[in-house]
Amino acid sequence: MTTIFGVDSPSGRLPSSIWRRVRFVLIATTLICLPVSMLWDSKLHLWTRAITLGFMALLMFSIFERWPRQLPRWLARWVLQVVMVGLAMPLTTLAIYKATEMFGALPTFSSESRMNGFMTLTFLSTLLAPWISLAALIRQKDALARHQALEFDLERSELARQASDARLHLLQAQVAPHFLFNTLANIQALVDAGSPRASTVLRSLVAYLRAAVPRLHEVGTRLGNELEMVQAYLELMYMRMPDRLEFAIDADESVKILACPPMALMTLVENAVSHGIDPSEEGGRIDVMVRREGDLCIVRVSDTGVGLRHGGKGLGTGLATLRERLRLNFGDNAALRISAVQPHGVCVELEFPARDVEE
Repeated sequence: MTTIFGVDSPSGRLPSSIWRRVRFVLIATTLICLPVSMLWDSKLHLWTRAITLGFMALLMFSIFERWPRQLPRWLARWVLQVVMVGLAMPLTTLAIYKATEMFGALPTFSSESRMNGFMTLTFLSTLLAPWISLAALIRQKDALARHQALEFDLERSELARQASDARLHLLQAQVAPHFLFNTLANIQALVDAGSPRASTVLRSLVAYLRAAVPRLHEVGTRLGNELEMVQAYLELMYMRMPDRLEFAIDADESVKILACPPMALMTLVENAVSHGIDPSEEGGRIDVMVRREGDLCIVRVSDTGVGLRHGGKGLGTGLATLRERLRLNFGDNAALRISAVQPHGVCVELEFPARDVEE
């Protein structure tokens, strides 16, 4: 690893930031030399001396950008950089003119033309170099602030995404036992009653769970898979109470490829059974309808059970959990509405963006 102008380079090549600084020095030096060259006899000498001063300013700026590592509290690093750039200019100019004397040039202080050149370069470099350094520092700090703000926004977005994923998985974990315990309670009721259908229902439940449980931890699934699980679940419930439950499922083929939060449709149907049909002495009917209307997918589950008044205002924790899952998946683009069905019953309508699973 090499360190160039205070910037670490693992490959030994000049980093892009150094090339930008070198390019800036060359451009600034050229712009300063253009008007001064009209008063200078040897434009080549002017340009080479100005370039030397420019790179000396860059060297001082870069060295004191990191060195020394610890500064007194009363001394800001940007002040040190600007002061050292300013001090280096007259000393560097003097060194340039003394070096040219070694190659046969007249002594600087005995030649009026060389003395005028020395004073001009000293004045311009000492005046301009610190101000250019200060402008570079301001631009550098502004770029650093923008970079840090961008990193902060990215980090905040990533943390928000991770938090949403964690909450989503937690909510899905709450759905799995909620459904499973309710279903097992139904089977227990059949066993306690000595029903010969208990064994058949249990086998159907095992087959259903083999298909459903792996999907509980998925972030998204197809509506077609959800409809298959709903069909299996309602058949299980029909076997438990054949005299009290009727159901129908109406879904377009086009909706089966759409993305749907796992267990969303199942939550609505299971809620209709638990809070609508089960508490009703005469039972009732459950109708499941799924349609695509433009860019929206509409899911409607209605029952003719006991209704809102007897079933409770919130209709259990299932719908509250589903509402939160929808918010995490779709934000404000999803809606869940509950309404009463006359003469008794409940209709729950779910609306969310129609997206393919591949998206």
